[in-house]
Amino acid sequence: MTPLTVPPPDGWGAEQPVRPSPLRPWQIRERCFNHRRRGVDPAEIRAFLHRVADELTIAQTALVAVQEENVRIRRALRAWQSAQSANHRYR
Repeated sequence: MTPLTVPPPDGWGAEQPVRPSPLRPWQIRERCFNHRRRGVDPAEIRAFLHRVADELTIAQTALVAVQEENVRIRRALRAWQSAQSANHRYR
């Protein structure tokens, strides 16, 4: 079994891939790396991680807004379809 797979529930068949949980901005901000000789500047890494976390926050906020808009549009479409079918039923 590889690290990103799990055995099938019944024990037979192919292993099932596991999707890692999405990164959260706080996980990016708090990520630490080992220091090495001739390594990179820790302050530069930290600044970059904060920038990535900020952009992830913006993207996740936009995704939630799009998902909410999608639900609103789907409900409006269903209501419109119901009204249309009711109009055609009684003609």
